[in-house]
Amino acid sequence: MEDLKELGWDDEISDEGEGYSYTLLPEGDYEFTVAKFERARHAGSAKVPPCNMAKVTFTVWGAEDKTEITENYFLCKKFEWKLSQLFLSVGLKKHGEPLRMNWAALTGAHGKCRVYIDNYTKKDGTEGKSNKIRRLYAYDENVDTVKPAAQQHGYTNVQTPQPAQTYQQPPQAAQGFANNAGFGGFGGGQYGGFGGFGGGGR
Repeated sequence: MEDLKELGWDDEISDEGEGYSYTLLPEGDYEFTVAKFERARHAGSAKVPPCNMAKVTFTVWGAEDKTEITENYFLCKKFEWKLSQLFLSVGLKKHGEPLRMNWAALTGAHGKCRVYIDNYTKKDGTEGKSNKIRRLYAYDENVDTVKPAAQQHGYTNVQTPQPAQTYQQPPQAAQGFANNAGFGGFGGGQYGGFGGFGGGGR
């Protein structure tokens, strides 16, 4: 696509954004895909001390269109609950269990969120509107979301994420039971072993 063409540092540019429109979704519950995250640093403010910060960009899927919303996550004890909410939403964290944050696993993950419209004042004094995320739902919350059109570019059917399960391979059967032999191969047929005392076959 022409819009995705990379520009060189010395390329000539002319597009001044005339006719560009930002997709504003109505307030509601939507599916999202984590598009990317960036590591950053918060310099500190009246409410938040200097700390590391993750800038997470969500692609939020509307009925016929999509929009991107970027949220900041401060790596500060005060906002630990918000970090937990993020990882719970994509199934990387289980309820009641501690988690070592794996930021690389976020990209491409799916979940559900509550979106609202934020009204703000632009630098030129005019009123602006943008979408923000009010809440990320945990992976096991039953939430009805706006159903995206299947033909949207980049959209895949979002399944309810589940925490990763630890699988342990069952122990191997003792050598004497190999090939359904059981104790000396009672029954001698395909389904011998304990269930085949009656001779061959089933």
